[in-house]
Amino acid sequence: MTQIQPADFETADYRTVLRRLTTLDDEAAAMRAEAVRWHDSRVEAADDAVRDADRQVAEAQRAITHAQRAAEQVDARAAQIWSEYVHKVGPVAERFGKTPPQPAIPHQRGEREPDDYLDEVAAKVEYTPKARPINVGVKGLFILFGVAGGLAGAAANEALRQLGGSRTDTWQDALPVVALVVLLACPVLAVVATKRVADHRGVGLDAATVALVLVAGLVTAGLVIAALRTTG
Repeated sequence: MTQIQPADFETADYRTVLRRLTTLDDEAAAMRAEAVRWHDSRVEAADDAVRDADRQVAEAQRAITHAQRAAEQVDARAAQIWSEYVHKVGPVAERFGKTPPQPAIPHQRGEREPDDYLDEVAAKVEYTPKARPINVGVKGLFILFGVAGGLAGAAANEALRQLGGSRTDTWQDALPVVALVVLLACPVLAVVATKRVADHRGVGLDAATVALVLVAGLVTAGLVIAALRTTG
């Protein structure tokens, strides 16, 4: 069908104009339908984009929650390891601060996870160096502890016996028994002091050394008491 220009309407007959108007109406309907389809497709695409964005936001929120929980677990384990370290080394740990040091990002991370670093630190904290053997000088020091305990026990024993020398039917009558207990307790306290010194020096304290300290203390106490009895 030939296209009718606006100027042709003056000369065109009624049927021609009617057919042309019908054609224009059909074309307009087709364009409207195409516009509706385009609009619907755009709306559907926008809805898909919104749903995809919501899904990504939900995944990001889950990832954030997981990361926060992982960070809390790492902080909790780091605090536990720090507590074990402080309990093990004592005041020496205060040079690093009273609280766990702030986390730092390693210069070369590689593929290692935080748990790998925590396992490495935990292994170092749990490591206990081998006890050094007791040499002659240390053994002599321990014997001096025993001798000092024996001297202290003998002196306390003699002082308590002097206070409870006569029967008075009072609490002083029990002082000789207390004196004997103190006499035996002082060498034991010498062993306790020896143990603390040995731990501080990282020296192993075996049963033979403990017996040596006790014997030194008891022998010293016995000799002192015997000497006092002889001179008395």
